[in-house]
Amino acid sequence: MLKTAMAAASVSLIAALASAPFSAHGGEILDDIKNSGELICLVNSNSPGFSVPDSNGKYAGFNPEFCRMAAAAILGDAGKADIRGIGFSDSMKTIVADQAHMAARSITRTGTRDADQGMAFVVTTFYDGQGFMVPRSLGVGSADELRGATVCAEEGSTTLLNVADWFGDRDMNYKVENIADKTARLQAFFGGKCDVMSSDFSALAADRLLADNPGDYKLLPEVISNEPLTIVVQPDQELEASVFWAFQTMLWAESFGITSQNIDQVVASLDDQPKAVQRLLGADSAMGDMAKKLGIHETWAIEVIRQVGNYGEVFERTIGENTPMGLVRGGTPNQLWADGGLLYAHPVR
Repeated sequence: MLKTAMAAASVSLIAALASAPFSAHGGEILDDIKNSGELICLVNSNSPGFSVPDSNGKYAGFNPEFCRMAAAAILGDAGKADIRGIGFSDSMKTIVADQAHMAARSITRTGTRDADQGMAFVVTTFYDGQGFMVPRSLGVGSADELRGATVCAEEGSTTLLNVADWFGDRDMNYKVENIADKTARLQAFFGGKCDVMSSDFSALAADRLLADNPGDYKLLPEVISNEPLTIVVQPDQELEASVFWAFQTMLWAESFGITSQNIDQVVASLDDQPKAVQRLLGADSAMGDMAKKLGIHETWAIEVIRQVGNYGEVFERTIGENTPMGLVRGGTPNQLWADGGLLYAHPVR
């Protein structure tokens, strides 16, 4: 009798859910973004290639583009991203304190951070690893030669833990200059107070450009950690989904050769496009259905591509081979999976 009653109740519940009217609504944080008409997004305050403010305080670079991506998807306007520069440790504190909606900067996703209920790690935008930068005058070609070195590192980051692991595993003595403020840390390194600067390779490449003579410094070849640099948001299922799928759109666009320059032509000839593109960009297909369910802009995927571009476009114009950063994407995890990388687009359907 009990099983029969439970089965009958389950059937009644399913029938009730099926007949209930659909009502799209966002989460509390997503609703706040839509009601205020702006998305507050945190980036590094001065990291060439990755985020640098112009004379008017407007941020440009790789990471601010993901702030604009989120604003384009949620609000339909990339310009509604309120992008603010902030220090590393303060960025996570600001998210936890509900003073910003998201952060697109060099925050590594780790187990203990992911377990913090005040933050949600959404999607990795750049796969990095920690390394060392030294003055060429130091005369070393390998990190194995750094016994007794003084290392400048950032307080509150995983950098110090990785340095401790690396030197400890090799039974090498070292000293640390633990400096939270980036300007002070760079002054200490470039001024000779430290023998070595340790950080993510991408950050070191950016910091090197801030030297009076960048050619006086070099990056050593050793990679001592895995650093998946990930977008962080306030915990909110709908906001997390909106940001995650906006990024997937950028990956799909690159894989299909859809760019900010040809998106309008692609949409105009949508019936002639592959089925996956039709689902990605069709108002009466997955894009439209997801917009209703998440409560975001009705043509969110189109706006992301039109206003921000695909992943490859963003990479090449901000940190790629033809920029001062000169990062080579080929042969790295930051390629699409079809090219041997780790960027694997999830199905929009």
